[in-house]
Amino acid sequence: MTPRSGQQITLSHGDKVATIATIGAALREHTVAGRDVVVPFAADEIAPAFNGMVLAPWPNRLQDGAYTFAGRTLQVAVSEPARSTALHGLACWERWEVDSVSPSAVTLALELPASPGYPFQLTLTATYALADDGLTVTTVARNEGPEPLPYGVGFHPWFSPGDAPLDDCVLQLDAATRVTVDDRLLPLGTVPVDGKYDLRSPRSLAGVVLDDAWVDPILDTDGRSWCRLSSRDGALTEIWADSEATAWQVCTGDFPGVERSGVAIEPMSCIADAFRTGDRLITLEPGDMHALSWGMRLR
Repeated sequence: MTPRSGQQITLSHGDKVATIATIGAALREHTVAGRDVVVPFAADEIAPAFNGMVLAPWPNRLQDGAYTFAGRTLQVAVSEPARSTALHGLACWERWEVDSVSPSAVTLALELPASPGYPFQLTLTATYALADDGLTVTTVARNEGPEPLPYGVGFHPWFSPGDAPLDDCVLQLDAATRVTVDDRLLPLGTVPVDGKYDLRSPRSLAGVVLDDAWVDPILDTDGRSWCRLSSRDGALTEIWADSEATAWQVCTGDFPGVERSGVAIEPMSCIADAFRTGDRLITLEPGDMHALSWGMRLR
């Protein structure tokens, strides 16, 4: 029987190994020289906290699962009852198909089923590729239907602190603005980073609790923004995203089932509630495509 997380595709390149699971096109595990880069989960386990999944057609939360687009009011299922939100889109629990595979790369494809709450014709591909400079992930969306559709995408890897506690790690993020939220973790506005939220310089995670988003990423000369996690074992995990990632979410996992076993560092094309607010929302016209690339390397 197929494992709960779907078909397993294992990639390798030198001392780098990654296993992709077809439910949610999830990065289930990734190691370099035997050291975990991401927090793994078992093949026959349901991803505990969206581990490694592709989040589309919206990342993060949608208030009450309700939104209006092109004059229509639409309703998707509320999947986070405690906050009355629809969390992390629709693609993460779908079974993606293997489109192509090689020893070091795989492309998964999904024709997202149209539904009353998202009555659009969206196709997605997610390509994972290992190379000398690390793991690169590229997701491409295409509107296959006759009408415009709303779209956003994000990713949910939990990065490993190695053998030490997360409190012994140091985090740095290239972003200048923080998103303020209410008690449902829905956006209220933005403010310049300060205090524990100013991660432009490396900051210890000792005692720091985060489940927050940042915008205005600071791009390097290659058009990438970066987040860096330094661990006590001397490992440096570097996560990058291209300019289509207009936001980052960081969560230290201070809740049952995760309990600070890793830190979620999530590149996103938009912030929470974009379907309602339109903030950084992508509208794909018929035939339009959108691509976002991001990746990671361990040093």
